[in-house]
Amino acid sequence: MDLLAKITRITTQKKSKSRYNIFLDQEQGEKYGFSVDEDILIQYQLRKGLELNESDINALIQKDNLQKSFTLGLNFLSYRMRSKKEMYDYLVKKEVDPDQIPVVIDRLENEGFLNDRDFAHALIRTRINTTSKGPLLLRKELIDKGVARTIADEAVGLFPYEEQYKKAEKWVAKKLKNDGRKSFKQQVQSIQQTLLQKGFNSEIIKDVLNDIDDNRNEDAEWEAVVHQGQKILAKQRKKTEGSELRHKVKAALYRKGFSFEHIERFLDEYTQEDHGW
Repeated sequence: MDLLAKITRITTQKKSKSRYNIFLDQEQGEKYGFSVDEDILIQYQLRKGLELNESDINALIQKDNLQKSFTLGLNFLSYRMRSKKEMYDYLVKKEVDPDQIPVVIDRLENEGFLNDRDFAHALIRTRINTTSKGPLLLRKELIDKGVARTIADEAVGLFPYEEQYKKAEKWVAKKLKNDGRKSFKQQVQSIQQTLLQKGFNSEIIKDVLNDIDDNRNEDAEWEAVVHQGQKILAKQRKKTEGSELRHKVKAALYRKGFSFEHIERFLDEYTQEDHGW
């Protein structure tokens, strides 16, 4: 028969007011027995004079360890919402007993602290307001965080076409400003690549690029031809002259995406001296 231990004293821990030290006497004088969370203390009505056997004590310790793991999960959620996978990875990192992890996650779910659908919806709304990412990149982010694909697809549906277009258009303006010395064709290719990397779908990219083409600035394109052409001329004049020089410059400008019309105009205006005119 298990030797009974009587609770002789219960004290509050100095560093954590919600945890209590339980002191026991097994007919050998008072000794520290174990500690419990306030919830365990109340739930099991632990008090001075209560007698516990060894299996009672082991069960209380196990319950308390589970409560500590649950509290750990709650603290992790206090900064922001988390997915179930994020919670699982965190509890593993904190070396929580593997058998306790699913129990903790189930309790967090049942008490409304953990919900992948709510998490996914909240993340999408936050990203729409704080980042320039497109829907495909946001979907990938959700899946990487362990959210089911069906839930990720549903959440991305909160990102309306108008908002996507607005974000893509903002990137277009930035790229056009920074790449103003490149040909229009090169700028479009660069913009397309950037929007793909940012996670925008083909429909948005097509619509944005169509609007760029409608607003194409001929003066800016000519300035870009002159800028690029003069650099190529300066380099090629050290190596060749005459018709070969014109051919080299024409080929280089064509590779940079300029039209034959702009290239011929540039050659006519800037290579006259190479023909002795």
